[in-house]
Amino acid sequence: MTLTLPFDNSYAQLPERFFTAMAPTPVPAPRLIRLNARLAAELGLDAQALSGPDGVAMLAGNLVPGGAAPLAQVYAGHQFGGWSPQLGDGRAILLGEVLDQTGQRRDIQLKGSGPTPYSRMGDGRAWLGPVLREYLISEAMYALGLPTTRALAMVTTGQEVLRETPRPGAVLTRVAASHIRVGTFQYFAARRDTPALQLLADHARARHYPQAETALDLLAAVTAAQARLIAGWMGVGFIHGVMNTDNMAISGETIDYGPCAFMDAYDPGKVFSSIDQFGRYAYDKQADIALWNLAQLASSLLPLIDADQDRAVALATGVLDGFPDLFRAEWLDIFRAKIGLASAEEDDAALIHHLLDRMAATGADFTNTFRALSEGNPRDQFTDPAAFDQWAQGWNARLACDPQDDETRAAQMRAANPGVIPRNHRVEEVIQAGVAGDFAPFETLLRVLERPFDAQPEHAAFAHPPEPDQVVRQTFCGT
Repeated sequence: MTLTLPFDNSYAQLPERFFTAMAPTPVPAPRLIRLNARLAAELGLDAQALSGPDGVAMLAGNLVPGGAAPLAQVYAGHQFGGWSPQLGDGRAILLGEVLDQTGQRRDIQLKGSGPTPYSRMGDGRAWLGPVLREYLISEAMYALGLPTTRALAMVTTGQEVLRETPRPGAVLTRVAASHIRVGTFQYFAARRDTPALQLLADHARARHYPQAETALDLLAAVTAAQARLIAGWMGVGFIHGVMNTDNMAISGETIDYGPCAFMDAYDPGKVFSSIDQFGRYAYDKQADIALWNLAQLASSLLPLIDADQDRAVALATGVLDGFPDLFRAEWLDIFRAKIGLASAEEDDAALIHHLLDRMAATGADFTNTFRALSEGNPRDQFTDPAAFDQWAQGWNARLACDPQDDETRAAQMRAANPGVIPRNHRVEEVIQAGVAGDFAPFETLLRVLERPFDAQPEHAAFAHPPEPDQVVRQTFCGT
């Protein structure tokens, strides 16, 4: 019997110039490696059916379920600052949308599902390593409380894909609030297709920001969402690595986990991505790049903001000018919680930066230093404990002025400072094991990452920084 999902598709109702309607390309021997049963339940889907033969066939792209409207979306984008007038889903197919148990609309997309008109000479496939990586890190981000796409399932295809060497193929089923990007707006703006821009803006407002009545309101809502998101990244030491405009979702979710990474030792200028040769997307530049990307969105929306271009530019600039303050406020809220402050004082930013400066100077581990701060033993994280002691004098004086009692403060700090993150060397170990056919390390690491704020003494090793011979210095794009 053909599998049918409760699709309620809206993007597919937009005009044909928004996408190419097409089915995924079948694979020879699909095998289910992981199904996210809890996420399936949130989406109102039958996990047992998804685990069965028809479900696995769907997750591999071999079967188009009833109610689906498969398509590849088109968009443009700035990639490392260089303009690409047409990009699009080169290895992904959006099967359709469902309404989850809370009534939120969610996309279900297959990544690695074969070539599309937007593949740009690529094979449209994914290999197992990046699929394992995105599954782990997107689910870890969700557990950390950050807006993110999710991983519903992972299958191997029984087919090798050629990268540097032949590698096992895989397909990831990704769930997102939508896959509308800054680059989607840029695509139509570059073509001066104002009717399409209006349709897209109306669709985006209705879907993500129903309180937004105008294009300017939409810009303001996306700006605020990105300020929250990037501040959240900073709070966990996350480096996206490829913040192109086609990788910025207007929903405010983290999307496209290619060469992303989490810092071990704190370094504000840290870069992992092998393709970010000039540090454009370094840790401490992410807020600036978010604003740059938002400026491209604003430029695309100008025809919808006001018929008078000068007035449209002035109005959009007013929104963008508010981003630094929005980001700073979100960042301060996050880092105040990380050092145990419930109240706000003018000198808090300086206090936090003084700690970060000492961490950078001594090579202190980002995650473990803040976790140790919440557990009362932070000196051990510093090669020069005196550097911490000097900072702690001001910190203790500030805590004395804060209204929280010690028990409440300790609980807040534990809730703000994870004990485990997807450390790069652990992710690489999982990938190597998975390629060899052993998925037990993947399952173990996933279970640990699903409880990042809990004490897990039985898994203490997962909180350890890498040994010198385990350090991962570069990460690579999943294509």
